[in-house]
Amino acid sequence: MNRALFLDRDGIINIDHGYVYKKENFDFVEGIFDLCRYATSKGFDIYVITNQSGIARGLYSIEDFEKLTKWMKAEFNKEGVHIADVMCCPHHPTKGDNEYHKECSCRKPHPGMILTVQDKYNVDLKQSIFIGDKISDMQAAESAGIHNRILVNSKYGDDGSIYAHRVPDLMSALVFIE
Repeated sequence: MNRALFLDRDGIINIDHGYVYKKENFDFVEGIFDLCRYATSKGFDIYVITNQSGIARGLYSIEDFEKLTKWMKAEFNKEGVHIADVMCCPHHPTKGDNEYHKECSCRKPHPGMILTVQDKYNVDLKQSIFIGDKISDMQAAESAGIHNRILVNSKYGDDGSIYAHRVPDLMSALVFIE
């Protein structure tokens, strides 16, 4: 079985400017490439797990998201990092007026995207890691059975209700990647 490093996108890979869907607005978080190179050297495959409610809200399209994702993966490749796959939830339970306005099992805090990666890529979730900046990231990881959860300090609240390694920045997460 494979080990995975699951990364949230907005706030972990890129600075969360809110509904980022153009490369002109995509600023990489300091340390992301170093962190990913280190995780790869330790035998982790890298997967991105991202809620993209901007699609349900009609702010951008699936095609916009896919175009940005293709560009983002190419930028990682330039840095010597392979992103194995990117999972996206375009849904929102209360916002929007299109086919993506609905309840689903993939939107974090639900574990659907993680479980899809597990099934598709034969990932051992107990040996995997999830790095996120929201409690919903940690809840999804916990529900999926990922024990090594890293919560990076962010503008989002942390009520302390879930177990996670709490770190001030990405580089501080390196000690929890073994």
